[in-house]
Amino acid sequence: MAKIINGTEISNEIRKEIAQRVSVLKSKGITPGLGVILAGSNPASHSYVGMKEKACAAVGIYTVTKLYSDSVTLNELIEQVDSYNNDPAIHGILIQHPLPNGIDELCVFSRIDPRKDVDGFHPINAGKLLIGEESFIPCTPLGILEMLHRSGYSPEGKHVVVVGRSMIVGKPLAVLLMQKNKRANATVTVCHSRTVNIPAITKTADILIAAIGVPEFVTGEMVREGAVVIDVGVNRVEDASTEKGYRIVGDVKRNEVEKIAEAISPVPGGVGPMTITMLLHNTTTAAEKLSQ
Repeated sequence: MAKIINGTEISNEIRKEIAQRVSVLKSKGITPGLGVILAGSNPASHSYVGMKEKACAAVGIYTVTKLYSDSVTLNELIEQVDSYNNDPAIHGILIQHPLPNGIDELCVFSRIDPRKDVDGFHPINAGKLLIGEESFIPCTPLGILEMLHRSGYSPEGKHVVVVGRSMIVGKPLAVLLMQKNKRANATVTVCHSRTVNIPAITKTADILIAAIGVPEFVTGEMVREGAVVIDVGVNRVEDASTEKGYRIVGDVKRNEVEKIAEAISPVPGGVGPMTITMLLHNTTTAAEKLSQ
């Protein structure tokens, strides 16, 4: 049976380190601040922002959240981003994804001061990541790398297969894993919805990362014995046997894969807590740099 890579435990360890960094900043009269923009009525987005606010408070990061309806305009969002850009008490800016239909998301993300882009979505930070320069790295890919490092599963010299090519996870993660440093140095293959014979490719992975957004897509037949499997997916599937009428599953069919893999991250309690923790890390880093 696979070892469980417990994202909650690893996150708690990192959050203690972040709280110490925040304490040092506060001793200098600086309180790290995160400005949040939450637009629309998506219940998942409201839930995620609530969790992020709670996590920030626990380590001493100040947050302010601006709420907008589904009818928000592009100009309103840009004006709020500018307000956060010009506010010295705000060191990081978080725009909760997705934005309402009709909003040009790239336009909004591109308006963020790159020095406050704690989600790592600004084209400048994306470009720096690609060429290997220091930059803010998207929180989920950074959390996955940290999770592998702290659990003793280095990607160095390994074949890593990433299933999914989103701008939030798949693409930046692939680039991050290829970087020339001891926490990366992997050979990376990216699969996606148009890849032919995905199981033949995933079966070759030393480390398999599932981020395709399809419930239980990765089955036991797709995993090599002894592989390390990271499940990024968070999917709600109907289940009449539960009180809520649904259950949360990942992109990996855990009951099959955990019998084959050497290690696996669970859902929930795996990548999710790491993503929020890396937001805290990036916000603290932004405060440290902006206060120099």
